[in-house]
Amino acid sequence: MNLSGMVRLSIVLAVLAGAVFYLSASMAKTTDFTPKRAVVVELFTSEGCSSCPPADELLGHLRQDLAAKNVQVIPLGFHVDYWNSLGWKDRFSSADFSRRQEEYARSLGVDGPYTPQMIVDGTIEFVGSSASQANREITRAASELAIAEVNVSPNGSDSLGVHVKAPAADSGNVMLAITEDNLTTHVGSGENNGHTLHHAAVVRELRQLGQLHDGSFDTNVPIKLQTGWKPADLKAVVFVQEGPMGKIQGAASVPLSGQAR
Repeated sequence: MNLSGMVRLSIVLAVLAGAVFYLSASMAKTTDFTPKRAVVVELFTSEGCSSCPPADELLGHLRQDLAAKNVQVIPLGFHVDYWNSLGWKDRFSSADFSRRQEEYARSLGVDGPYTPQMIVDGTIEFVGSSASQANREITRAASELAIAEVNVSPNGSDSLGVHVKAPAADSGNVMLAITEDNLTTHVGSGENNGHTLHHAAVVRELRQLGQLHDGSFDTNVPIKLQTGWKPADLKAVVFVQEGPMGKIQGAASVPLSGQAR
């Protein structure tokens, strides 16, 4: 190769190297802003528990606070019923939610249910008012890859289309939760007597839609909102959970403001 050819080759190689560098930098920048997997955060709480209001407040802030860090949080507030005989009946409480917490206690090796208890993605539990631990565990969970891709979309005025793809999953229960934000209660007795409590992401309904089959799930879910629920504050949350109370493999949330009563 003569000198002229060597110069042309050097120029071509320099251009190619620059292009590779540009593409690598662009991909890195894009990766930095790619939304991370949704993290399901469950809080077991009660209006009759004096240590629960700080945890309720924390649950209400997590979604917005961690969104600033490119972390999507899906909060679920489960109000248990075992405080109801101790001076104040929680109007959002359910025996089903208490049983869910008891099943978690067995699954996670906890001595027994307590409030406030926070559980991240079905695998890690801690005292629900600990903001530092909540941020740490949620950020860690957000860095993991989702096993299931969950898509939820309104289908008409009174139903939802649910589509799940999880080719790497052996099994999984597909669950639906209806949550409501901006709820307030003035407590008239019990440990929180005289206090006004504010709640976010209160679970109004929880039900199993079915199970993964050959790594997928598709259905149309009828939705019927109860009297007293505020449509503008409702969300539908669909998540896939291993076994009875295992790791949450993927989740998605959509507002229900356009759904019928």
